[in-house]
Amino acid sequence: MVYDFAIVLKGSAMIKTGGCLCGETRYQTSAEPLRSSVCHCRYCQLRTGSAFGVSIYFQDDEVNLLSGKLDYFSYSTESGHNVKNERCAICGTNLFWTIDAPSYLGLKGVAGGTFDPPTFWFKLTRSVFSRSKASFCEIIAPEEHVTHPDYVPLKQDEERLSGKKTMTSAVPKDEC
Repeated sequence: MVYDFAIVLKGSAMIKTGGCLCGETRYQTSAEPLRSSVCHCRYCQLRTGSAFGVSIYFQDDEVNLLSGKLDYFSYSTESGHNVKNERCAICGTNLFWTIDAPSYLGLKGVAGGTFDPPTFWFKLTRSVFSRSKASFCEIIAPEEHVTHPDYVPLKQDEERLSGKKTMTSAVPKDEC
């Protein structure tokens, strides 16, 4: 008999589990996600070390830490919103985040790649900040936004965080 530990149905709620790379920090979600998106903003590129972040959002009380300890890192975006990233205290895997923007109040983002297999069980609802999307990425989602529907910059980020595509080259063509 094969038992899928990643999906357990409890009444009508869908239970999913996941965790960090080292296995010390484990979590459980207890509902269908409210939204799921791919974000190409520079903040997500830097927090994941990849071309985009996969963001699965639940109500805060639908995400429960089962084991392990979390460290956090907070920052303010160019829209003036505060983001709190929570990561495994041992291996540093970024697992969760909260954003104090009006459309995210009461929600917790879960890093999509941290769910147990089958890892990518959710359907994308949108792709945001395509202005800084890597040229090799092609994401198919019902909605695509150049920035974000709620994006209103209050300050200008450093160039490395701006998400605006520039044509600067670190290595002259002659040296390639």
